[in-house]
Amino acid sequence: MEFNDFLQVVDSQHQDFAIQVNKYFIDAKCKMKMESKASGYVVSYAHPKTKRSLLNFVFRKNGLFVRMYPQNFDNNISFNNLPKSMTMEINKAPGCKDCSSKCQGFAFSIQNDKHYLCRYSFMFIVTEESKPILTDWVKTSLV
Repeated sequence: MEFNDFLQVVDSQHQDFAIQVNKYFIDAKCKMKMESKASGYVVSYAHPKTKRSLLNFVFRKNGLFVRMYPQNFDNNISFNNLPKSMTMEINKAPGCKDCSSKCQGFAFSIQNDKHYLCRYSFMFIVTEESKPILTDWVKTSLV
């Protein structure tokens, strides 16, 4: 499997975003792994030194999603400028219940509203509204 196989099934309006994100990670020497799942391809990027997952592209029935892992975010990242759709996704995500030994939870605030979410809960649908935020987060995770 190659990235172009994945790209062929990505909605045309999101292909440039997927190409840009892929380029950021490949340029940073991250390891890319592709799997074929029942819902479609899953593309994962791991940090070249720590081997920790940085991002996954995941297909769901609603479209293309990006799962980010917040422990990789720069401490200066702000959640206060999120579009309403992303804030709603965070608000409906389950709180951290120490689901696995890999999960340490992630505490943050949105407009003084405190959240403590599972590391796996940061999954956002790719939309025109979310792409700029997700791109900024990708750049931040590579610092």
